[in-house]
Amino acid sequence: MKNQFEKLYAQNRVFIVSDKSLLSAPVDTIVNPANSGLSHGGGLAEQILLEAGSKLEKECYQIIQHLGKISVTKAVVTTAGQLPYQSVIHAVGPRMGDGEEQSKIETTIINCLQIAEKSQWKSIAFPAISTGIFCVPKAVCAKAFDKAISYYWENFPNSTIKSIWLCLLTEDYPIFEKILNQGKTQKEESQSNQNTGIPIYELNEEEIDLEDDSDISDWMVKK
Repeated sequence: MKNQFEKLYAQNRVFIVSDKSLLSAPVDTIVNPANSGLSHGGGLAEQILLEAGSKLEKECYQIIQHLGKISVTKAVVTTAGQLPYQSVIHAVGPRMGDGEEQSKIETTIINCLQIAEKSQWKSIAFPAISTGIFCVPKAVCAKAFDKAISYYWENFPNSTIKSIWLCLLTEDYPIFEKILNQGKTQKEESQSNQNTGIPIYELNEEEIDLEDDSDISDWMVKK
């Protein structure tokens, strides 16, 4: 049975689906739920690596060699290898027990969106960050997505990003549908976001291009 619904944010759309793999989402870039060492040892991260091939693995290795382990909430970008995308964004979400898990997922999402914004991509697909082996409750993740996405488009009304896909496991879909489909008005969304603690970073005009000789540290959104 097909599970899908859309949520409108002004002229932009979020698609919440459970019948479509992250690796078949019709988007410019996808988000990999990575660990701090970008080792891709299991789950969806391993699947992405297997599909993308050795080029993605090599770039991840180079990032870790240059920067060290990636901190929680940060995101780095590589090419997509054999995958049909402009890039793969590797995001390190929190583990359950880190504290402030929802806020940290929100910041992780914002970092990913800013990388996509910097490269002027129009669409991005996310998994349910931190809900796998990191064990963050699905409801916490769903609330983080709802808050972060609405806050991002509130702050960047002219964003190049026009659609966001959340690609979920079948058993996770009802939780996300309930939380993201609550039907808040745009005014209510705006009021609820005025005092949020999600950090928004100033974007510069440099293009992210892994084929040139730019400093590898430019690949990471910095706090």
